[in-house]
Amino acid sequence: MYAIIETGGKQYKVQPGDVVFVEKLPGEVGEKVEFDQVLALKDNDQLQVGTPYIEGARVVAKVLEQDKHKKILVFKYKAKSNYRRRYGHRQPYTRVLVEEIIG
Repeated sequence: MYAIIETGGKQYKVQPGDVVFVEKLPGEVGEKVEFDQVLALKDNDQLQVGTPYIEGARVVAKVLEQDKHKKILVFKYKAKSNYRRRYGHRQPYTRVLVEEIIG
């Protein structure tokens, strides 16, 4: 059984027991979160596809961690004009454990 969910503007294929890194979600470590934007659901040989979402389907997950990714460095440069800018960025994320798919 697997589901395709949408969160943070991205789509993820998840199964029970998967650990997924998603865009930052509100909630503390140990809390349950529900994803109700389920685009597709496959159980055994049956595939359900939503228009755009499947009514009543949801994925229950547990928040494992709230953190930031490694820093990426952004360097802007223009030739012959002495223009240089350097800055870094750390994207926040939430690591979740998919516990069950309800469909």
